[in-house]
Amino acid sequence: MTEEEAKKRLKELAMEIRIADAQYYQDDAPSLTDAQYDALRQENTSIEAEFPHLIRKDSPSKTVGAKPGGKFGKISHKVPMLSLDNAFTDDDVEDFVARIKRFLNLPDDTVLEFTAEPKIDGLSAALRYEQGVLVSGGTRGDGQVGEDVTANLRTLKTVPKRLTGDGWPDILEIRGEVYIDHDDFDAMNETQIVAGKDAYKNPRNAAAGSLRQIDPAITAERPLKFFAYTWGDISRPLSETQMGAVEAMARWGFSTNPNMKVHKSASSMIEHYHRIEAARSGLGYDIDGVVYKVNDLGLQERLGFVSRAPRWAIAHKFPAEKAITKINDIEIQVGRTGALTPVAKLEPITVGGVVVSNATLHNEDEIRRLGVKPGDTVEIQRAGDVIPQILRVVKDGSGEPYNYPNMCPVCGADAINDIDAKTGRVDVVKRCTNGLKCPAQAVESLIHFVSRRAYDIDGMGSKQIEVFYERGLVTEPSHIFTLEDRNNEIKLESWEGWGETSATNLFDAINARRTIDFDRFLYALGIRHIGQGNANLLAKHYLYWGKFYKDIKSIENAVSPAWLELMGIDGVGPGAAGALRDFFHSQNNQKIVEDLLEHVEVIDAEAPSTDSPVAGKTVVFTGKLEKFSRDEAKARAQSLGAKVSGSVSAKTDFLVAGPGAGSKLKKAESLNVRVLTEDEWLVLIAE
Repeated sequence: MTEEEAKKRLKELAMEIRIADAQYYQDDAPSLTDAQYDALRQENTSIEAEFPHLIRKDSPSKTVGAKPGGKFGKISHKVPMLSLDNAFTDDDVEDFVARIKRFLNLPDDTVLEFTAEPKIDGLSAALRYEQGVLVSGGTRGDGQVGEDVTANLRTLKTVPKRLTGDGWPDILEIRGEVYIDHDDFDAMNETQIVAGKDAYKNPRNAAAGSLRQIDPAITAERPLKFFAYTWGDISRPLSETQMGAVEAMARWGFSTNPNMKVHKSASSMIEHYHRIEAARSGLGYDIDGVVYKVNDLGLQERLGFVSRAPRWAIAHKFPAEKAITKINDIEIQVGRTGALTPVAKLEPITVGGVVVSNATLHNEDEIRRLGVKPGDTVEIQRAGDVIPQILRVVKDGSGEPYNYPNMCPVCGADAINDIDAKTGRVDVVKRCTNGLKCPAQAVESLIHFVSRRAYDIDGMGSKQIEVFYERGLVTEPSHIFTLEDRNNEIKLESWEGWGETSATNLFDAINARRTIDFDRFLYALGIRHIGQGNANLLAKHYLYWGKFYKDIKSIENAVSPAWLELMGIDGVGPGAAGALRDFFHSQNNQKIVEDLLEHVEVIDAEAPSTDSPVAGKTVVFTGKLEKFSRDEAKARAQSLGAKVSGSVSAKTDFLVAGPGAGSKLKKAESLNVRVLTEDEWLVLIAE
């Protein structure tokens, strides 16, 4: 997969997962099976692992769930309700354990304890207790803000209104899953059918819909149950171990899963997984995998989090469903960066209760690798994506081999493969050369601009953007912020599907986004290779949009101070740095940005807390670190507000040098940069 193809695919995945999240978390009506959804996220993760500089700001790897709907009040989570990374094979579990040991700088033969428990397929909820009394409860929502369903949660018999026993913290937020078991679900459907109503599709949907009833009395009639398995905001630790904390929850009156066990090796964890998988049908409730967590809470704290998930936990998901169908045609879609992506149009087939009619083919190389063409019978897998994956050709059809286009199917411009000037490597993705003059790229760029992790404008989705673009009303981002001023001419409220209220709501949503954080603004511009992760790194490093914008525009060559500073940021590679330089050197792009800045204000990133002696300082690690791994050292420094760089310069504040330090140490000494041993560094950050 080329970078262009990866960029294109990540954009598609972000949109598809966002739609699926809204259907799942807000509407309680998912169009995907769990396996299909997991496949989508797995594909996103694998592409991001190969192309980390392409991670998008609205990447599904950075997001959890979806924004709460409007039926309930909102409830903020003091500790974000994050999701989990996934493992799909036994090898993935082995890799998870190995990563933990590498991060902690532990020998391979170190014995670590992990808990393993069934992953309940229900609706996540958080219960807050103060002085042992239930005071509030909410859904996950988008991980930061959920729906306040306190009254409904109080109706569940398995949710204690007052804690039992003793020893609980004064403030205790218990998290778990609301679900309906199989027997109760069958009884609910019998009642529905007798009443002449539609049967519920599955227990998860029924549980979500039941918990989110406006009238708590209706929720009280539903057979909802709650399994507790973790915690959020607490006034003091529950235990020294994950298992000890869950056992404490049971003493305080919560239902916990009896199938939770402690294991001391990856092989034991995997055996447990396969036992649970074999016993799955007899558990009495739906599960979609097994969750592993590092048992030692002290190690959990050291491991910390990455984006939307903890490093110390992973969900081992059950296999995806597969099916056999026929390819009727292959069509080309053009994305924001001009990448031409082939999509197989399938003979519709039901997989896991969902009708599948499209499957991604990624790029020209993938078509060649699979040997697919129209007329072939293929095996597909829906493991989490709206557009499933083709695994192999089952039966060769009579169609002609597919000829990949050399022109953009939308604007007719040449489509070419990029060539890396340094390596001569030819990108596997063909890209339209017409830039934003290509309608497909322009529309996709605008859709990205208003997406949830960018400007997040309610009521301004892909359909609205397409219509506004077709009518010539929004052809660049700044036009969005002049729509209301032009409404005497536009008269949006008179359009089909619109009204006075919906038009007013859109204008209000646009006006609410006239200020935006540095990282979100940068991400919204849709610069190639600048995903959410890189945008965040850049904002933390430069802090001030004005400085960043001025510096990048000033880059003249590879020895420009601004270029050297940019390349020195740990995590920002040459692809991302080059993309920034090229984007902001374009006169057309500068005009787009400056037109936009006439209507919006970019909020500078917050300076690091001054509580830490290394906050705001630039740190470089070199040599073989012995007391901690390089990854843990970087993560710890960043958590304290330090900037981690990959190269030494006059702006470097500290060089932490382990044995074997070479050229970086010599350069630091020549620049009079303060050099620290690992022990000295640990003393410094402990101050």
